Amino acid sequence: MEPTLPLFDDEPHRPLADRMRPTELDQVVGQEHLLAPEAPLGRMVAQQRLVSAVLWGPPGVGKTTIARLLADRSNLHFEPVSATFAGVADLRKVFAAAQQRRTVGQGTLLFVDEIHRFNRAQQDSFLPYVEDGTIVLVGATTENPSFELNGALLSRTQVFVLRRLDEAALESLIERAEELTGRLLPLDETARHALTAMADGDGRYLLNMVEQLQALPTTEQPLDTTALARLVQQRAPLYDKSQEGHYNLISALHKSMRGSDPDAALYWLARMLDGGEDPLFVARRLVRFANEDIGMADPHAVQQTLAAWDVYERLGSPEGELAIAQAVVYLATAPKSIAVYRGFSAAHRSAERTGSLMPPAHILNAPTRLMKKLGYGKDYQYDPDTTDGFSGANYFPDDMDREAYYKPTRNGYESQITERLRQWAALRAGITK
Repeated sequence: MEPTLPLFDDEPHRPLADRMRPTELDQVVGQEHLLAPEAPLGRMVAQQRLVSAVLWGPPGVGKTTIARLLADRSNLHFEPVSATFAGVADLRKVFAAAQQRRTVGQGTLLFVDEIHRFNRAQQDSFLPYVEDGTIVLVGATTENPSFELNGALLSRTQVFVLRRLDEAALESLIERAEELTGRLLPLDETARHALTAMADGDGRYLLNMVEQLQALPTTEQPLDTTALARLVQQRAPLYDKSQEGHYNLISALHKSMRGSDPDAALYWLARMLDGGEDPLFVARRLVRFANEDIGMADPHAVQQTLAAWDVYERLGSPEGELAIAQAVVYLATAPKSIAVYRGFSAAHRSAERTGSLMPPAHILNAPTRLMKKLGYGKDYQYDPDTTDGFSGANYFPDDMDREAYYKPTRNGYESQITERLRQWAALRAGITK
């Protein structure tokens, strides 16, 4: 029988991202604000006083690598655990091994990847071992720790925010990959910039794409952006529809419209929709914005948002998204006023303070003889029948001073309301003299 050929080499191929994993902290790109000699983690390593920490940042920015290097530089045993697969039983084994190592003078850095996936009971299991120094806990998460980690664990750790890799950091990774492999990327300058844009701040993803490109047959002409797009699939935008990204982007959209910047507003709208956000969620927020931030400065704003909502429900995506975009531009370019919002809030405070004061008798209906006898409806003036269409009567409770809640601006339609209220105030003053 002829010998069969081996399916794999004796030593499996190591991915480029793994071969390029930094061996020193100063080789980590894009996180100098944490790792430089005078930065927080840099000082801890220099002083050999590492504390438990949470590394919070997007995928592919070096969280696992930094944890490994911290353990190495601090002479700690590196113990990795993934919260996706580990349970309390696994953690007990880790803690027992750490306690055993401690008896012979060896410390343990317990690295928990995706620590936000542990429930509160599992998170609590770390507390006694962090407190007595059995482990130095380093958790990695892509989610906002203030949402996902319990207060007891957060109070015993420091949170360090890692930044998405900028273009300079990504270009540095490409150059290192070219030096390591001895092969230049077969891209022209524009396509090279496009490649870093496709990575969207994720170094691991970038290196995987570099490896694909370097495996292509050698060509005389470098690839342009069109050819690159055919060969490499663009990374999906980083957007969590239920957590940090969700709230950050809707806040950016809201504040761009409030700041009368339709271009920025359209950008954030596109980011949300490209990330898979429900367009009806955006439509609901636009209705709220129309009432809260525009109000009577442009009473038609709420009609525009309701129309956009209705159009989207009738057409769906992608056609209906244009109606939402039109509403975003309308709101961003409309005059702004929160006078109604402030006035309503002030009225709420007065209502809570004054309790159950009765309306003045003259504006109460009197459907019975007794009510008429008690003065209900007496001397009521029907405003449309007055000379100016304004009686100047008091509509506040008798035991309450008149208060001004709604104070319109001079923006948009409210400028007309301001003048109208000024005229009525003058009439009221003349009537009461």
